[in-house]
Amino acid sequence: MYLARKVDAFLEGWKADDKRKPLIIKGSRQIGKTESILHFAADHYESIIEINFVRDEKYKGIIADGYGAADIIKNISIIDPSKRFIPGKTLIFFDEITDFPEIATSLKFFCTDRQYDVICSGSMLGMSYKKIESNSVGYKKDYEMFSMDFEEFLWAKGYANAAIESLFVHMKDLHPFSETEMRIFHSLFLEYDILGGMPAVVVEYIERNTFEGSLDTQRQLIADYKEDIRKYASGLDQTRILNVFNRIAPQLARENKKFQISKVAPGARFRDYRGCAEWLADAGMVNICYCMDFPELPLGGNYDPDVFKMYFADTGLLVSMLDDEAQEDLRANKNLGVYKGALYENMIGEALVKQGYKLYYYRKEDSTLEEDFFIRSVSSLIPVEVKAKSGRSKSMKTLISSGHYPDIKYGIKLSYNNIGHEDKIYTFPYFCAFLLKRFMANFHAEEEI
Repeated sequence: MYLARKVDAFLEGWKADDKRKPLIIKGSRQIGKTESILHFAADHYESIIEINFVRDEKYKGIIADGYGAADIIKNISIIDPSKRFIPGKTLIFFDEITDFPEIATSLKFFCTDRQYDVICSGSMLGMSYKKIESNSVGYKKDYEMFSMDFEEFLWAKGYANAAIESLFVHMKDLHPFSETEMRIFHSLFLEYDILGGMPAVVVEYIERNTFEGSLDTQRQLIADYKEDIRKYASGLDQTRILNVFNRIAPQLARENKKFQISKVAPGARFRDYRGCAEWLADAGMVNICYCMDFPELPLGGNYDPDVFKMYFADTGLLVSMLDDEAQEDLRANKNLGVYKGALYENMIGEALVKQGYKLYYYRKEDSTLEEDFFIRSVSSLIPVEVKAKSGRSKSMKTLISSGHYPDIKYGIKLSYNNIGHEDKIYTFPYFCAFLLKRFMANFHAEEEI
């Protein structure tokens, strides 16, 4: 069962470009990169040359005579004479290039040769991407792929683009949803929250129409991620990175979700663990949300790199790391329990990253003032609050009304509630989060006029 993905449209556009360069598709393991590439290739090429550098290490010798396109094609043909190279009708697919980043040097020559299309892919590319970039700069195009977002999940559940467009129109017009719409889309979003967006988990759920087996698949993915840490991290860093990875879920369950190295292991010191969070982020396993020094523009140069929260890049992986009792309650009764705030906050952070946002939060150490996330418009800094249960948005109202934060003119609240606008706060249901960037592109808040 092939699940439609947003990369499909990107690949179509790439193929339609007469001046297309070799393409590198980045992303963490098991998010569907290889399946999407091969699905696209089957529809567009007479010959597909797939080379996986993990599975077929013998192909690491194809650069023995140099990086020229002709030399590489000759050596591939020597290893496997059945492979057909038809100019203009062949895709060369180099998979798992993390294990052989040297192949990136050849992209320059394939780009100038122009007889064959080339796509590269691999997990853990953050570990070696500086080398790949330096070897191919100017001669390739990049695309970052993630696990499925809520829109792709809706496609998998059979919803057409018209349904997604209807959600967006409700947001654009600030028009509340009907009770039926709220009930259905909240239920779908909760399913997605439990499953996450890993295609193997989603396919299993759709084919069985039950959560049966989803936990086993999620836990196998966690085991694979830990194996990647052992494989690609060196020396003592393996243990430290694993310690950090294992402590993300327990720390998210706390009221103060700032990641504390002191809680990772007995006697753990920050200087010994410096870089571990960034390693996990580069590997595509986690999203880091940095604490702002002060809630003002600009976002990019106004944060403390040593103070942060960490979220899983796919919320389903967070779910799989909960205790057994919480697992049973969650799948049987759809009760999020004590992890409710962590799960929804992780999910919204994930949705923001998948739209291209970087994550920032603010917490004032000497008060209760705290805001989950921030985005921006052309002229305003916009706090984004995730409410696990209904209630007042005290911190957001303080940020908006106080003269100490002139860049903040209004806020956005994501909660279980319907669409609304009151006290300079725009409220949307959780399930609208994946549309936030599209909404902001043409939104002109009355508070900014």
